[in-house]
Formats: sequence, structure tokens, C-alpha cells
Amino acid sequence: MTQAAAPAGELTALGTPLRPFRFAAAGEGNKQEGGARKFVQLAQQAEEYGYDTFVVPDHLGDQIGPIAALGALTQATDKIRLGTSVLANGFRHPVVLAKDLATIDVLSKGRLEVGVGAGWKQDEFLAAGLPYETPGVRLAKLDETLTILDVLLRGQECTFAGKYYQVDGVKGTPRPRQGPRPPLCTGGGGPKMLRLAAKHADIVSVVPMTTKTGKGLLSGITLEKAIEKVNLVKEAAGDRFADIELNWAITAVVITDDREKTAEMALSALERGLAPDLEVDVKLTVEELLDSPYVAIGSFEEIAEQIKRVRKLTSMSYVGIYPTQMDAFAPVIPLLRDE
Repeated sequence: MTQAAAPAGELTALGTPLRPFRFAAAGEGNKQEGGARKFVQLAQQAEEYGYDTFVVPDHLGDQIGPIAALGALTQATDKIRLGTSVLANGFRHPVVLAKDLATIDVLSKGRLEVGVGAGWKQDEFLAAGLPYETPGVRLAKLDETLTILDVLLRGQECTFAGKYYQVDGVKGTPRPRQGPRPPLCTGGGGPKMLRLAAKHADIVSVVPMTTKTGKGLLSGITLEKAIEKVNLVKEAAGDRFADIELNWAITAVVITDDREKTAEMALSALERGLAPDLEVDVKLTVEELLDSPYVAIGSFEEIAEQIKRVRKLTSMSYVGIYPTQMDAFAPVIPLLRDE
């Protein structure tokens, strides 16, 4: 994976060189997006807009299967990188997964990014008859999976005797096109997950905290919380930190010529419970909402300036956009392309 040179001599607040921005769109192929048949068109539109990556989540509900979908996109797209955001580790054995991922990297001519997480939607596991273990067990399994993938995706032979997975002399084939291997991505909102990501990942996703039922916490979207998480990753990664690309996802893009008024209206809507997937556990100020990395409110130029400020203060440079926000955010990309 190559990137353009960042602005010479500029450093983030954490003392690391500014990385050039990258932008990831996402698609699920669900009913709201027009279903599976329009999924390929969505990825092609993302490529036309200038997004760097197109990623697919991994759930058992109303969406396409990510592995099969990425296989189709290897032939339906030309330049955009292809990724998973993120695969639920408990759905697949890592050796089988490595085979599929290596195949996608070869077919795409080296465009794969491998996102894997511990799995968090308990209802999906239980409905499918799959074990949904404690957080500690799921993290330990993910640790082993990432260790195995690191070997097999280099095209090397893997022998591994873990608590949960045992591999006896399996060689990674086909050999992926990227060297030394396709980049690994994982992340989360809690300290244990972020430390695990700092140990293994080339790309670490910094995610707001959620409740046990999967609701987002309003307190977790502040710039202050994002900086805390990045500092935790920096401490855990040590010398690796400079080589880690930090990612976050903007959940809402609102184009307006009055940022403050729009933020006031958004906070009022939250207080009235109009965001059922978000638990309002604190009362945020307008300034805190507008500073949040996870919300983009304003004109295209104001949003671009906000994102540049987030990068300066946090070192995060890889911007993810939710499927429903892809069109709205697209005009911001050229404003940041050479920054």
C-alpha cells in the first residue's frame, strides 16, 4: 500500500508526521441502498467520486456476504482499494479466511485491506447458533486469528498451537500480490481492544464506546475522548506507532451554511430521543458537537477545515464515511486530496 507524500516538515500534536488523507466509502447491499444488485454500482460510484477504499461490513441481517461481494468487486472496479469493516472473527476459522482473503488480493491485483474484529452483535451469534463468548475470550481468539493471518497472508507456512486455534504446517496460498502482506485493520473503543490493535494492526480504527447492547454513547464522540484513545494506542504500540495509520468513521454529514444553528437543532433532537441507536449519557455543548471527529456539520470548506484540525490534534488521517453519507461527503474529498 503506497501513499502520496505528506506536507513536508509538518507534525501532528503527538509529534508524528502528518499522513496524507485517505477516504473510505462503505456499502452493505441492503434494501435502503437498493439491494444486492445495486451494490456493485455503489462501489463503482465510490470509485468515480475519488474514494480511496470501498469497505463492506459483516453481519447476518439485511446485507450481502462480504467475501463473495469483494470477489465480485475485484472485477467490477479498477483502482479503488477493497476492504472489510470489519469481519466478525467468530463467523470463520482463520485458516479458511486467509485462503479467501489471499484470493481476493490476487484477483484485485493487490487492492485488499483486511479488517477483522472480535464480533459484537450478540443477537446475530445466538440466532445462528454460534457461541457468543465473554469479551475476554473473543479478544483472545482475535489475538490468535491476527497472529495466524499475519503468517498465512505473507504466503508462509503456519504452525500455531494456541488455546483456541491449532494450525499444523498450512502454507498460505495463493500468495497475495501485496508485500509483505495485505494490511491488517482492527480497532475499537475500549482499552483492551485498542491495545490488541496496537499490537497487530497496520490500520487502527478509533471507535466511540458503546453499551453492552451495541448502542453508541454520546459521551464517546468528543474530540477529547478520541485524543485519549489515540494516546492509548501510541503508548501500547511504542516504536510501531509511527507506522500505524489511524482511522475513524464520520457517522453524520450535514451540509449547511449555519453550523451553530444546525448543531443546536441536532442536540435538541438527541435530547428528545430521536436517535434510537445512541444513548444520551451526557449533555454536550454546541462547540463539543462541532469539534467531534464523528460528526461533520457545515459547508464543504468548513468540514474540510474541521477534518484537517482533527488530523492535526489526533494523528488520525483515514476517514471512513457511512453508506448513506457517501454522496454528501464526496465534494469534500478534492478539498483535502493534496493536504
